[in-house]
Amino acid sequence: MLALLLALHALAAVVWVGGMFFAYLILRPSLGSFEAPQRLRLWHGVFGRFFPWVWAAVGILLASGYAMIFGHFGGFSGVGVPVHIMHLTGLIMMALFAHLFFAPWRRFRQAVEREDFAAAGQQLNGIRRIVAINLALGLLTVILGAGGRYW
Repeated sequence: MLALLLALHALAAVVWVGGMFFAYLILRPSLGSFEAPQRLRLWHGVFGRFFPWVWAAVGILLASGYAMIFGHFGGFSGVGVPVHIMHLTGLIMMALFAHLFFAPWRRFRQAVEREDFAAAGQQLNGIRRIVAINLALGLLTVILGAGGRYW
């Protein structure tokens, strides 16, 4: 059971962190030559498809993480410092994503739908900043998950 939980946990992290890596470091710079309306509509479609996967990843990460901690390790006293840090960074990432989803993403989506591209661009900048923070936290969390037990 531990192997299944660990695999689900790792896959959920790969989906979320890998998606942010692709969006921030590959897709974003590639869209520089696009006109604002076209670029913003593309982001609208990208986020609309990616965010349900993030919600699924969040649920899987929480369920698998707590199942491992409490079902296999006997609670937080049975895990090392890297797991405590992963737990903290994961919760921060989830809170930041929830804020991104319910505030700037909602406003971005509405602005694109009414073709207010100036407002959409402002919201996209806010989304970009949150994604940058979450990407950094996500990469740190992956490092902890992959190698923390060897520290």
